[in-house]
Amino acid sequence: MSEIAPSTKSKGNLNFVLVSIFIDMLGIGIIVPVLPILVGQYVQDRELHALWYGILGATFGLLQFIFMPMLGAISDRVGRRPVLLYSMAGMGINFLTTAWAPNLACLFIGRVIGGMSSASMSVASAYASDISTHEDRAKSFGKIGATFGLGFICGPMLGGLLGDVNLHLPFYVAAALSFANFIYGYFFVPESLPEAQRTRFKLVSVNPFNSLAKLARRQDIRGLVITFALVTGAQMMLQSTWVLYTHFRFGWSPAENGAALFCVGLTAAVVQAGLLGVLIRRFGEVRLSLLGLTSGAITYMLYGLATHGWMMYVFILCNLLAFAAGPALQGILSKSTPANEQGELMGSLQSISSLGTVIMPLLGGAILGTVSHLPPSDWRIGSTFFLCAAMQAVGIYVARRYFRQHHMATTATTETSA
Repeated sequence: MSEIAPSTKSKGNLNFVLVSIFIDMLGIGIIVPVLPILVGQYVQDRELHALWYGILGATFGLLQFIFMPMLGAISDRVGRRPVLLYSMAGMGINFLTTAWAPNLACLFIGRVIGGMSSASMSVASAYASDISTHEDRAKSFGKIGATFGLGFICGPMLGGLLGDVNLHLPFYVAAALSFANFIYGYFFVPESLPEAQRTRFKLVSVNPFNSLAKLARRQDIRGLVITFALVTGAQMMLQSTWVLYTHFRFGWSPAENGAALFCVGLTAAVVQAGLLGVLIRRFGEVRLSLLGLTSGAITYMLYGLATHGWMMYVFILCNLLAFAAGPALQGILSKSTPANEQGELMGSLQSISSLGTVIMPLLGGAILGTVSHLPPSDWRIGSTFFLCAAMQAVGIYVARRYFRQHHMATTATTETSA
């Protein structure tokens, strides 16, 4: 695989990017244990509950899929800062709309607004790439992943606690944080993309399918893109069905789900913020990604086979390497892309994730709704996780084949910093 020579990096503020991602993930984390309960207030049975919750999630994903590549391409033209500010303002409005929602229709309106403005992850990744050296990109993505995890440490726990007071209160708090972050970014955060490195806006870039087609034509990274799509799809399936699965199978409350997701976030933060550099030096990005994917596939199977709620905590804590796989894959992909196309690349990758948030909630909701009438001890209740494991296994096969074809080492290596 060819690599792009490192370029001079402009000054920027990675801390701002991390804060903006944290706020977004905090808001999403707050929603996770609370939103399913809100949806359940407007339906009559478990099957409809799972189905409509999936539709609500897919609505957000569809708008995100449409607008994410557009905002990524715009950031390549006008800079990262304006797009990040737009995203934060939009998410604040989204949270307020959800907080005021008296019915299911208003929840959909909030999801539409959120999907249209949720560009922070892709543009923030491009911002981080702008201000990171060639060698440190994987570590920067690891910090982003750790911040993502920190959002899920605080979000679900906060959402559960505030939701016990009032189901709408968590969204008011998230809105206030988003607007505060917007004000800070507007007055104190510099642009990361110099004028000389900006590209002309191309209308074709606003079509998410064109963005995906461009990725598909890149034979140098095609195998990794397929792997990313399969792994991301499995993650979207898990995220969209976790709360209802544990509620149906173990009778978990929002507070109990908040505690479990706190455990997920804490584990992710420890791995990606504290251990990622050590793991990359010990195994190399290629081998680390394969080990992480394998760990994830096994854990999905165990989630589906669990018979008691406490088992879920054990499986989360034993799945450490899976949290390092994503940053390692992203680092490999980023190193093969020119500096002035990082925004488009990250936007395209995020479009894959967004497409997953359209398809997987619908599929997961339909599957979970179909088996929701079964007794909690029936193994078929875990059908969504078994599908996740199968997708992850195919991703491992594709990745290993790609690395062999490109003569990339899959044995342990020791890397030293320049």
